[in-house]
Amino acid sequence: MFTKKILAITSIRSDYDLMTQLYQLLNKDIDIELKLLVSGAHMSPSFGKSVDLIHKDGFDILVKLETLIDSDTNVSRLKTASLLLQNSIDIIEAYRPDLIIYCGDREDVIIGGLIGGYLEIPTLHFYGGDHVKDGHFDNPIRHATSKLSCVHMVSLYQHKNRLIKMGENPDRIFSIGSIALDKFCKHKPCSKNEIKSFFNIKRGFHTFVLIIFHPVLEEKESAGLYFENILKTLKNKNIHAIVSAPNTDPGNRKIFKMIEKYKSDENFVFYKNLDREMFLSVYKHSSFIIGNSSSGIIEAASIPIPAVNVGLRQVGRYSGENVVFCNTDMLSIGKAIEKVMNKDFLNSPSEFKNPYGDGNSSIKAYEIIKKTDFRKFLLKKEDPLEP
Repeated sequence: MFTKKILAITSIRSDYDLMTQLYQLLNKDIDIELKLLVSGAHMSPSFGKSVDLIHKDGFDILVKLETLIDSDTNVSRLKTASLLLQNSIDIIEAYRPDLIIYCGDREDVIIGGLIGGYLEIPTLHFYGGDHVKDGHFDNPIRHATSKLSCVHMVSLYQHKNRLIKMGENPDRIFSIGSIALDKFCKHKPCSKNEIKSFFNIKRGFHTFVLIIFHPVLEEKESAGLYFENILKTLKNKNIHAIVSAPNTDPGNRKIFKMIEKYKSDENFVFYKNLDREMFLSVYKHSSFIIGNSSSGIIEAASIPIPAVNVGLRQVGRYSGENVVFCNTDMLSIGKAIEKVMNKDFLNSPSEFKNPYGDGNSSIKAYEIIKKTDFRKFLLKKEDPLEP
């Protein structure tokens, strides 16, 4: 029986967490050999050393590459991408997978597209066709990666239409919804008392919110200030919060400095990384999520809880009725919080549906991967000028 060899590229906890439900399905299939190429922030203690989660989940790691230049600049991010390219080419060529998969819009995905193209290995890109108007360079990276990739699995029909307008053949595009939702729909959270015990919270936090805030290019110089505005607004309203560390984007050091400033404040609990069970439990028990993570746009609606998106990141992205966008000043943040805390905000939460999917996207992706001969998509001969 032919065994399909699949290589998944992952460089940060966020992209890994998006894909784990699919990885589990692929890993259980005796006719599929799944291996992971692990790089970047996964190996960094500064960002929680999330490679430990991959080991805990039991996936077979083909190679661990120390590529992250742990600095707070655009130069370091580009150099990190170059290290991934240089150090993975020979390894991937020697392994010769039948398919390379990757997701999202960070610099590692374009490396996957380049390697697959030049080594003549079919590639599959998840979350293509999305678009954000925040000016972040991740956005053109996403679109460029789509042009390099052989096949796409997208979350919304709008994303499929965008790829078609970019010249992609509709036969290459599969609309499956967002596989990020699957873990939310299937997970059973632990109790609030267990959460408080995990974080050693002695008092308060009967209710709390979740903060996930990352720097964005146009706001990187003020990222720390905007992050502090969120903290101060919540503190003024006596709202407790469990707070995630930022990602590796330039501007993260300013956020880390604010975390250091507020680390002893009893209103907040800070973490670098959480295992999936605890993270989802925190998420599901939160009154709302606030910050600028794509999770607020895509995943929060599956609980459902409100999401307050602060600043430019995610602006222009398709979102459900649970999302409120606001500016970065404390007055705007405060008004947005008041809006989502209104008991009538979501009207009938039990009837609220997430536009990004129903929680069954991983099985759809798995079945497509299982039955598809991706070699037939390897050569991209389409001319965008021809109908």
